[in-house]
Amino acid sequence: MGEIMDRAGLYAALDAFLAALNAGDHTRLTWAKGAFHSENNVMLEVGDGVWGTIQRLGDYRLRFADTRTGQVGYFGTVIEAIEESAFTLRLKIDAVGAIAECEMLIVRQSDSGIKFENCRYWDKPILHREVVAPVPRAEMVALSNGYFDTLQRNDGTIHTKFHPDCNRVENGVQTTRNPEFAKIVPVSALGCEEQFRMGNYRYDDDLRARRFPLVDEERGLVLAFGFIDHSGRIDEYQLTDGRTVKSPVRRPHSFYISELFKIDHGMIEQIEANFITVPYRMPSPWDAL
Repeated sequence: MGEIMDRAGLYAALDAFLAALNAGDHTRLTWAKGAFHSENNVMLEVGDGVWGTIQRLGDYRLRFADTRTGQVGYFGTVIEAIEESAFTLRLKIDAVGAIAECEMLIVRQSDSGIKFENCRYWDKPILHREVVAPVPRAEMVALSNGYFDTLQRNDGTIHTKFHPDCNRVENGVQTTRNPEFAKIVPVSALGCEEQFRMGNYRYDDDLRARRFPLVDEERGLVLAFGFIDHSGRIDEYQLTDGRTVKSPVRRPHSFYISELFKIDHGMIEQIEANFITVPYRMPSPWDAL
C-alpha cells in the first residue's frame, strides 16, 4: 500500500481531533459517512460518551503515526468530573481527510475492578526517538505478537526479544524495576524479561482478539489491542525458581488492552499500556469489520 498521508498531515488531523475533544464538540470535525466510533470496546454514536463529560485534556501527550495505513495514535489523559484518566486514541483518516475510525480506551479508575495507586503521566524520550537499527514492519509486529505469546499461560518461555533495560508502564504506573510498587506487587521489582522467565503470569489464560492496526516504522512503535482472559480456575502455581504462589485472579475476568511497543535493534525496549476490566470473554466490535 502506498503512502496515504504524511506524518505532518496525520498529526494535523490528530491535533484537530484533540482540540475538538478538549472543547467537547465533535461537530468541529469531518466524519466519514458511517464512521466507526468506539469507547472502551463499545461502538457509540459520534458525540456520545466522553464527548459529553470531558472537562479538558491532561498535559501528557504522546503521538505517533502510520503513514502506510493513514492512522495516527495518541496516549494521554482526559479529565472528567471525578478524576484524571489514562487515555489511548487511534484514528484512521480516509483519502479525503475525514475520520473513518475512532477507537478510544479510557481508564476510569472509579469504574475499575483493579485499581492502580499514585498514577502519574510523564514523558519518556525513548518513545519519541527515531529508530537506530530498524527491522522490517512484519518483524516489528511479530515481536509484539511474541510478547503476547510470552504472556499467555506464561511458563517462563520467551517468545520475543527484550532489551536488557526494557521497562513497562501500565495505567500510569511503572510496573518494572519499581521498588515502591513492588511493596504491593513484588514482581514489579524485576525487569521485563525477568518477570516472564519466572512464569509469574501463568493465570493469563488467553491473549485473544489481537490486533496490530498501527505501526510507526520511523519511531519503531507498534500499537496493539486485544483482551487478556482469566478463567479464574488456577489457585496456586509454581514459579520457575521453585516457589509456589497464589493467583491474584480467582474469578472469570477479562481486560481490554491497548499496548504500545517500542522496538529497536530487533528488541522490545519500552512498553506503554492502558487496560480496563470488561465482562469476561467480551467480544470486540472491531473484529467484525
